[in-house]
Amino acid sequence: MLVPVSWLKEYVEINLPTAALAERLTLAGLEVAAVQSIGDWWNPETVVVGQVVAALPHPNADRLVLVDVDFGAAEPQRVVTGAPNLFAFRGAEALPTLKVAFARTGALLVDAYSEERPRPKKELKPAKIRGVQSTGMVCSERELGLSEEHEGILILPEDAPVGAPLRDYLGDEVLEIEITPDMARCLSIIGIAREVAALTGGRLHLPADTVEATGAIPAGDSVAVHIDDPQLCFRYTGMMIHQVQVGPSPQWMQDRLRKAGMRPINNVVDITNYVMLEWGQPLHAFDYDVLKARARRVGDSKPTIIVRRAQPGERFTTLDDVARTLDDSMLMIADSAGSIALAGVMGGLESEVSDQTKTILLESATFEGINNRRTGQALRLFSEASYRFARGIPPTLNPIAARRAAELMRQYGGGVVAPGVVDAYPTRQPVRRVYITAGDVQRLLGMPVTLDEIAQALRRLDFEVNQVDEIAPDAGDDATFGLYRKAGEPLLECTAPWHRLDVAIPADLTEEVARMIGYEHVGMTLLVETLPTQRRNEAFETEERLRDILVNLGLQENINIPLTTPEQHAKLQRADGQDGVAAPYVTLANPLAPERRVMRRSLLVSALESTARNLRFTNRLATYEVGRIYLPEAGNGLLPHEESRLSIVLTGPRRPATFYPDRDGAEEMDFFDLKGVVETMLARLGVGPTQVEYQAKPNTGTFGPRCAAVVVGSEAIGLMGEIHPQVRAAFGLPAVRVNVAELKLQPLLKPHWRLEPMQPISNYPPVVEDLAFEVDEAVTAAQLQAAIRGAGGPTLVDLTLFDIYRGDPLPAGHKSMAYQLTYQRTDRSLSDAEVTQLRQQIIQAAAAATGARLRG
Repeated sequence: MLVPVSWLKEYVEINLPTAALAERLTLAGLEVAAVQSIGDWWNPETVVVGQVVAALPHPNADRLVLVDVDFGAAEPQRVVTGAPNLFAFRGAEALPTLKVAFARTGALLVDAYSEERPRPKKELKPAKIRGVQSTGMVCSERELGLSEEHEGILILPEDAPVGAPLRDYLGDEVLEIEITPDMARCLSIIGIAREVAALTGGRLHLPADTVEATGAIPAGDSVAVHIDDPQLCFRYTGMMIHQVQVGPSPQWMQDRLRKAGMRPINNVVDITNYVMLEWGQPLHAFDYDVLKARARRVGDSKPTIIVRRAQPGERFTTLDDVARTLDDSMLMIADSAGSIALAGVMGGLESEVSDQTKTILLESATFEGINNRRTGQALRLFSEASYRFARGIPPTLNPIAARRAAELMRQYGGGVVAPGVVDAYPTRQPVRRVYITAGDVQRLLGMPVTLDEIAQALRRLDFEVNQVDEIAPDAGDDATFGLYRKAGEPLLECTAPWHRLDVAIPADLTEEVARMIGYEHVGMTLLVETLPTQRRNEAFETEERLRDILVNLGLQENINIPLTTPEQHAKLQRADGQDGVAAPYVTLANPLAPERRVMRRSLLVSALESTARNLRFTNRLATYEVGRIYLPEAGNGLLPHEESRLSIVLTGPRRPATFYPDRDGAEEMDFFDLKGVVETMLARLGVGPTQVEYQAKPNTGTFGPRCAAVVVGSEAIGLMGEIHPQVRAAFGLPAVRVNVAELKLQPLLKPHWRLEPMQPISNYPPVVEDLAFEVDEAVTAAQLQAAIRGAGGPTLVDLTLFDIYRGDPLPAGHKSMAYQLTYQRTDRSLSDAEVTQLRQQIIQAAAAATGARLRG
């Protein structure tokens, strides 16, 4: 929120420098992110307040004006300008009081015609414009850096002192404050002023809550209000203003709105925005004559405002001229003829205020925050008004803000205010009483605070504080929730002011006390309570270890969005005919985009989407993702089952490109590169080669013929392989090998108490030999390895497959698999006889288990 300091000073005395004020607010929970200085770069000698004393036609140009400007010197200075808002005064004998921002030669101004952003500044120099010498400039807002407005020069209020430095008159400082949801009461200048008064002791002086109502017809005779749903509209007030003249708002109001980040429109709209920024109450102005005509069309004598839910499928055109489809959760402002506004979000196009508006119905209401926020999100309509309604508006504020706006419309719009307020108030604002003790405050803050100090701090915030002996019988549960009180300990009963909706429990009062003391004064103390038992998170530790292993293997981590579509899942089910669209999904009620409307059921969807995007910029990817999938059918009925998984993608050249092209490999990464990554990862996680098996699963769903299931122990934890060309084409991938794996992480978790025993290191030399076995084509490497390891026992310490051969002289349907075997003992060296005996056992076991025959 942008808070001009000059506007803030109208409501509270500020005796601190702006920097000190910003620091005090920040330490009280109102973070001042930045302090903007307006006009600090204007030179006080060359940029001053001037007054136009003459306006003459240019002798050589119809669209230029010669103006004489009095800026406090002995003689006025003549300058040439093309400002349209001065054309009407050309040749006039008597001019109104026109105060302007006048820049003399040498002034530094924003280059209004530059295409650069931000616009640069340049020095003003004398120039001859169409034959007339000009030695100064009457400035627009753009040239002063105030806004992008450049249609005319800036006209200052009549009380601007001629010759005064513009920096002193128009300069300002603006606090940029980050308002957290619990500080919603500070979404107004007066809300900030209350905080400043409490924190600094400055005197608070609020605008008078009075209105000069001189109309002849009471407001209740012109309009009626009915609230159909009091759960969504707590209060609705309306005031009538007749004979309004729509036009520009006063310059001082436009200046304040611009400094607060809002664009001036006209006096009616500007006043509603001004009061919203001043008090925090959103307002809306209806063209009453439009509502009256609508009422007559349906036979009513006067309009009746009806606050109701929208009809399912109802269409409504908002102020931005967009026809929107509504549902029955959305709250509408309607009359007997139909809807006229989206409650608390945006008005309707038909009843908006125009230049022809003469009579205004002014709305000031309180709508339920959660429903209002959901409506804005569903329709993607976000405004300053809905932002405030979503965080809570006290119903007590409704008539105060309405009277303030009506009085301003009387003063600056020529309006006649009708007496009375139409007020429907079905849901009364509750009085919030909360109890607190000094011991409870000390327990939460860790520092001693007396009861008097607590009471004094809360009274500075307008709380009514009384010391009582017992808690009132009608006090709600929230009033004492979590309260710590010793027997007989003094008790404070604290009643929150009407503008505080955030106070409900004793801890809220403790927070207020800490803010008044200043967070910088809350010292550090050790916890008195015993710390809970610390437990390790095996799932998190395993995931972090996986990340370290895969990064060390040369892979990069992808963090993908877990949102996709059923159609993307269907692309994975190429081979087995499953319909991915028909599977159950966790579906978002209000997705940000159509392509992000369901939670994924497989990491491969995200992996292949990401791969397709990234392969536009590179030809090689080695990536992984540790993430979750969401299975509603495996959940508890309320929440889906979230399963942690790992995906790996390898595609492109096996060797990355280098500065030496002759060393770059042209071979693509294939299934065995992927298998090597998985094997190494499992080994480093403590899953030995005897605990894992790779079972061929050709043409399984997403995959082509090169596919295997990864089985750890007796549980299949996932699939890995090369994706099928049809799946590759469906995801828009180029015609290269794309090798992927998706594995469950739960089976890989290892309890922290399970230790990996160290294997003894032998002092005796190993015996290494190669054996090649001829086997039937159907025999797998895993089957043959199991037979060899079973026969080799603990003496066989390593077994590596290094060659597979098919062809002559092997018969058709046979292959040769060659292994390197390493024998070693820890207690002695192996003899030749022992090695020969062990070899024969292995050959016999392989033949018995798989029909293998030793070659050579």
